[in-house]
Amino acid sequence: MSDAKTTTTTKAGESVLDASLPIKEQMERLIRQKQAEICAGLETLETKQFAPDEWVRGNNGGGGRSMVLADGSTFEKAGVNVSVVHGTLPPGAIERMKNDHKDIETSAAGTVGFFACGLSMVLHPWNPHAPTMHLNYRYFEIINPDGTTQTWWFGGGADLTPSYLYAEDARHFHLQHKQALDPFGADLYPEFKAWCDRYFYIPHRGETRGVGGIFYDDFNRLPAQRCLEMAESCFNAMLPSYLPLVARRKDTPYTPEEKQWQQIRRGRYVEFNLVYDRGTKFGLQTPGSRVESILMSMPKTATWLYNYEPDSGSREADLLQVTRSPVEWV
Repeated sequence: MSDAKTTTTTKAGESVLDASLPIKEQMERLIRQKQAEICAGLETLETKQFAPDEWVRGNNGGGGRSMVLADGSTFEKAGVNVSVVHGTLPPGAIERMKNDHKDIETSAAGTVGFFACGLSMVLHPWNPHAPTMHLNYRYFEIINPDGTTQTWWFGGGADLTPSYLYAEDARHFHLQHKQALDPFGADLYPEFKAWCDRYFYIPHRGETRGVGGIFYDDFNRLPAQRCLEMAESCFNAMLPSYLPLVARRKDTPYTPEEKQWQQIRRGRYVEFNLVYDRGTKFGLQTPGSRVESILMSMPKTATWLYNYEPDSGSREADLLQVTRSPVEWV
């Protein structure tokens, strides 16, 4: 199942979940459906289309499909990637997992079988008034030598990274994700929002990456089918939470100085992804990983200025204040 593209015939927004199937098969169906829906939605703001790039891991097992758009009318760089991979994890990758899964049982060689699938996307608009967005939802299984599942979990989230603060945009983004989570527990949005603020934090800068959103990992608190339904609900929040913001801001006039500020903020994005992001580190340690897909999240351009601090009271300083003291948006 995992080495070939799974096709489904559903209308946009129609669920492909089927509780009679294994969770990993349902998740693969879901991420392929959402990749198609999300790309189609983003193309409504574009003059270009996403280009598909199929890839395989060969002997390592599995592969994926990257949908990439560069130098469009709205997005300078955008990628919506699906990966469905399986194989054997080396000791280094397992050691990182054991921060949260101390009871993983490995072989005598210190390795373990795994299955993982997910959708990851990053969208970098041209206009500094239109926000960058990141999303990732994934499912992971640790597999025993006899093929049975040793343990499983879900993870992911979505967060917004503007260069200029529009409070109404941040409130809209957070509200859409709160509404996606509320059917699964009234406590989940506050928990995942706080988790997002902690996770997307750049300690050496004392700043969060943006205005946050939701994030969770190693999640198996609910039954597996319910966790999967929660992931679907969060996927469904993506387009309504983000498209209106880009549509509203993509043609806003901007100055060279505002473009430079966007480049500085993109530099922070790069710093977090390369220094702190667990997903980047895990991907690069996985045998046969595809570096191009892992580093797709990098912006096409970014800037680092020495010892730069915006003027007090400026719009740039307003954004920094929010990254240094996260706000409860809803």
